[in-house]
Amino acid sequence: MSVPTRGSAAPTVPKTMRAAAIDRFGGPEGLSIHSLPLPELDASDILIAVDTAGAGGWDADMREGWSPSGRKRFPLVLGSDGSGVVAAVGSRIRRFKTGDQVYAFAWDNPKGGFYAEYVAVPAETAAHIPGQLDLKHAGAIPVTGLTALQGIDDALHVKKGETVIIHGAAGGVGSLALQFAKLRGARVLAIASGEDGVAFVRRLGADMAADGRCRDVGDAARRFAPDGVDALLALAGGDALERCLEAVRDGGRVAYPNGVEPKPRKRRGIEIIAYDGTAGVREFEHLGRAIEEAKPKIQIAGEFALADASKAHERLAAGHVLGKIVLRIR
Repeated sequence: MSVPTRGSAAPTVPKTMRAAAIDRFGGPEGLSIHSLPLPELDASDILIAVDTAGAGGWDADMREGWSPSGRKRFPLVLGSDGSGVVAAVGSRIRRFKTGDQVYAFAWDNPKGGFYAEYVAVPAETAAHIPGQLDLKHAGAIPVTGLTALQGIDDALHVKKGETVIIHGAAGGVGSLALQFAKLRGARVLAIASGEDGVAFVRRLGADMAADGRCRDVGDAARRFAPDGVDALLALAGGDALERCLEAVRDGGRVAYPNGVEPKPRKRRGIEIIAYDGTAGVREFEHLGRAIEEAKPKIQIAGEFALADASKAHERLAAGHVLGKIVLRIR
């Protein structure tokens, strides 16, 4: 692998790093700082000196014992996405060079997650940061941005003039999905929780907003689109979602990322699509174009130091997160 250069000096990539990891499955208190060897770099990998790591509910699920790929080895470094500077590249890499600013989404990475000073990821799961984003905001959005855009464009195929409900619109995925739906020319009813959540999604550009905790959310949906809603992106389950489903027109579409529970119930005449947010070269190019066009507002709901990763997970457990929680590594 190659190492970054600055002037005539070539700083050495260290042999060990600080990481927030767990030694067993359990609660937030199990996250603690470890000194670990740097992950090994394969020919198709890049090594990122992490600046910002995203913290999401999926990380908490993995901390508690959920695993997409079977048995885990401890210590386990959490974190599915983030941003930073390329510190080294594998021998086959031509798309990146040391010193590049990148953001990445490496789901269930066998070499460890982003809650660390360094992470090694397959190069196809990373991309150069779009020009108007800084490292902090770029680190907040790989998972949420890809999941949001793929819901709006690839699952629902939202078109100009259509009516769309975003259920769970104040969270990390929902707040970006709302803005991407507006980019495509849709009218959006945003369902959020609480007065602050409703005010937040209105600031993001929702044409109409409703509190999902209120019983009249179904009435709001029918007022929004008396002839029925064209599409619904479900980012949270529950009674409010079922009331929104009643407002989807015959022939309408409903999409949800895998992991939303309870899942939307099947209804005659409505197409229900489950999908996963995925990372790849084309997917990141698609996201980069959407970011350049939409110039989305990226809400940081909370910032925590690497040493306070357990506090970040306590905040996740408390719920009602408007936007995204991040760990600032550097």
